[in-house]
Amino acid sequence: MTVAPTAVQYGVGPIGSRVVETAVDRGYEFVGAVDVDPEKVGRDLGSVAGTEELGVEITDDADAALSAEPDVVFNSTLSPLEKVRPQIEEAMAAGADVVSTCEEMAYPWRANPEEAAALDEAAREYGRTCLGTGINPGFAMDALPAVLTGANRRVDSIYVERVQDAATRRGPLQEKIGAGTDVETFEAEVATEAGHVGLPESVAMLGAALGWDLEAIEESIDPVVAEERVESDYVTVEAGEVAGIHQVGKGFVDGEVRIELDLSMYLGAPDPHDEVRIEGVPDVHSVVEGGFHGDVTTPAVAVNVVPSVRDADPGFVTMLDVAPPTCREL
Repeated sequence: MTVAPTAVQYGVGPIGSRVVETAVDRGYEFVGAVDVDPEKVGRDLGSVAGTEELGVEITDDADAALSAEPDVVFNSTLSPLEKVRPQIEEAMAAGADVVSTCEEMAYPWRANPEEAAALDEAAREYGRTCLGTGINPGFAMDALPAVLTGANRRVDSIYVERVQDAATRRGPLQEKIGAGTDVETFEAEVATEAGHVGLPESVAMLGAALGWDLEAIEESIDPVVAEERVESDYVTVEAGEVAGIHQVGKGFVDGEVRIELDLSMYLGAPDPHDEVRIEGVPDVHSVVEGGFHGDVTTPAVAVNVVPSVRDADPGFVTMLDVAPPTCREL
């Protein structure tokens, strides 16, 4: 048994609240919380996150929260790395290691190497470690398949399929995938500005894990149109309206698809699951029936990886650089 690190939660939205809930359940002590929402500022972190009151007041002053000198900061704010980087650097400057659910932080070295290098330089300067992770990207479609290849003598290709019934997910995600919109709105707005963030990063991470020089990464996103009415707690989708997305990322080597990540996330999706197929010697087939529920497993991965992050050398690391997370007792 070890003493749990002290923590600050930066961003107390739906995912940040679940991170707090998970971390409290695992024995972490929160010493601060940051959020810009005026309806949350001044309230107890536990009351917002859905736990017992924690005696920690949410503030919109990051410096004030970080003055408590936490061991780790959980960052759950935005998806673009360039917008999150100042928050990460601020936390590391205060002496904390950082685990973020920012999707673009999962593996930005290919698509955004300048931001990644700047964050790595800052982490080394402060002598701290930061990581971007979650269930997807960060585990289900990249880190987990990479670990499964550890039993292979040769890998020829990897196919990963993830199916999520979005009706069981949080409201903001249902909005992000266009549930309840018409096809024209989806094509004009969702397909160009929303959808799932992080699929190319997962392809790049898998390519790096296998030492493959990916000459190209391609991504497509299409609407899934409801054939009949389907409802969730947040939206009603009529037949003919968009129920969600079908998104595919592909990585090419010598003109051939060697990595294919197939994501379906829509209201009413049947047979939710996470499946990995590795063609090689030997062939590997792994299925998680029911799939990893993103709203439960993203915070679990973020919390469970903290010991690995704290054991890692200073710098901006990815899930390929740290020991795989386990549900380790503290």
